[in-house]
Amino acid sequence: MARMMIADDSDAIRLVLKDILSIGEHEIVVEATDGAEAVKFYQEHNPDILLLDLAMPKKDGLTVVKEVIAADPNAKIILITASDDQKTINQCLEQGATSYISKPFDFNGVLKAISDILEK
Repeated sequence: MARMMIADDSDAIRLVLKDILSIGEHEIVVEATDGAEAVKFYQEHNPDILLLDLAMPKKDGLTVVKEVIAADPNAKIILITASDDQKTINQCLEQGATSYISKPFDFNGVLKAISDILEK
């Protein structure tokens, strides 16, 4: 079981992720609805893993990755993206994001990405 943070501006996506994480018996410690909240809440709650949408208001995913990694170089961040913008995804991975999941995502893919990080 891991302490999880969800950062996505979509209520529907956060709800689906909460369902998936609860089935995987993970604890959701906090949810953020924009990039500014994501950075602030990460620092306040220090989750094991951050599930981060790339396209959010106030601060985009790349900015959030940079700021979270600057504060916690060991942060585990799984990007969630509907974008096929491989350049931005690669920039996030180069800045310290751990992996990414493409939307629409499936139940097993999300749990496998989390499991892979926890096994490292």
